[in-house]
Amino acid sequence: MSNIIEKIFEDKFAKIAFLTLLFLYTVILFANFIAPYSNTYSNRDMSYAPPSKIYTIDESGRLSWPYTYNYIREYEPSLMQTVYKQDRSKKYYIKLLTNGHLLSVENGGRLYLLGTDINGRDVFSRLLYGGRISMTVGFLALLIVFPIGLLYGGISGYFGGIVDTLMMRFAEAVMAIPSFYLLIILAAILPGGMTSVQRFALIVVILALIGWAGFARVVRGMVLSIKNEEFVLAEKTIGASDLRIILKHILPQTTSYVIIAMTLSVPSYILAESGLSFLGLGIQQPDASWGNMLKEAQEFTNILYRPWLLTPGLLIFTAVLSFNLLGDSIRDILDPKSQKRT
Repeated sequence: MSNIIEKIFEDKFAKIAFLTLLFLYTVILFANFIAPYSNTYSNRDMSYAPPSKIYTIDESGRLSWPYTYNYIREYEPSLMQTVYKQDRSKKYYIKLLTNGHLLSVENGGRLYLLGTDINGRDVFSRLLYGGRISMTVGFLALLIVFPIGLLYGGISGYFGGIVDTLMMRFAEAVMAIPSFYLLIILAAILPGGMTSVQRFALIVVILALIGWAGFARVVRGMVLSIKNEEFVLAEKTIGASDLRIILKHILPQTTSYVIIAMTLSVPSYILAESGLSFLGLGIQQPDASWGNMLKEAQEFTNILYRPWLLTPGLLIFTAVLSFNLLGDSIRDILDPKSQKRT
C-alpha cells in the first residue's frame, strides 16, 4: 500500500487529486468542529445573506485581529428588492477554538463564510454536513456491489457451461435496465414519511443492486482465464472444494482490477445521489447533501445575484474529477500494460 502511495505522489495530477480527497474527507469528518454553526441552525431574517467580509486592517490602517460586521437587511425601493448593508457601528472579532468550534464570532455577531440560503442557513456549515452524505454514498454502495459482483462473476466464470450462460444472461438483463430512470421511479414512489436516513440507506441499496452486473461480467472474464492456471489445477488435484478454490485462489488474483474499479466507480455514485437529491427525490430538506443544496442554484436570479449557492456544484465537480484522476493513476500503477508509452 505504501508503495502505491509513493507512486501516486510521483504523478503531480494524482498527487493533487489524492491530497484534495484527503482534505475533503478530513473536513467532513470533523464537520462538527470546523463548521461555525450546527446542522439545525437557521435565521430566517438573514435569508440569502451574502458572505461575511472579514477584515484584518482597521480604520487607521494598522494590522488588526480578524473581525467582521453584521449585515442589516433593508428594502431598496429603486431596485425593488431586499439588499444587505454592513452595520459598521460595531465590530465582531473572530474567535478560534471557542465553544467547541474552530471558528466562531463574538456574541451578537454573525459569521457566514459562504453566505446563507433561502432559510437563512449557513451554506459553509451545510456543505460540511452535506458532504458526509455525498462523499460516503459511493463507498457504502461498494460494500454491497463488490462482494456480490466478485462472487457472482467468480462462480459464473469458474463453472462455465450452462451455469455461465444463465448467470450472464441475467446479468445482462440487469445491465439493460436504465438505472437513473429506475432510481427516479423508485424514489418517487417512496413513502412521504421516510426520514432522510432511511432514504439514504435505500438509495445506497438501490444503487448497489443495479450496479453489480457490469462488474460481475468483467470478473467472470478474468476468472475464465485464471481457472486454467496450474495452481488452480493443483488445488483440484488435492481435492479442494470449488468454493475454496474460487474464494481463496481465484478471486484474490483479481485484486488489482477490483481496486481500480472501486476507485473509478465512486464518482458515478456521487453523481447519482447528487442528481436524485437535486431533483428532490433523494435526501430531503432540512437535511443537507450537495445535490439538494445545489437545487437552489437552478434559478437564474440566484446564479446571477447569489453565486455562493453554486459552491456545492463546484465541490461535486472537484470530488468527481479527483476520483477519476486518482483512479487513472492507480490503474497505471497496478496494470503496467495500460500505461501510455512516451
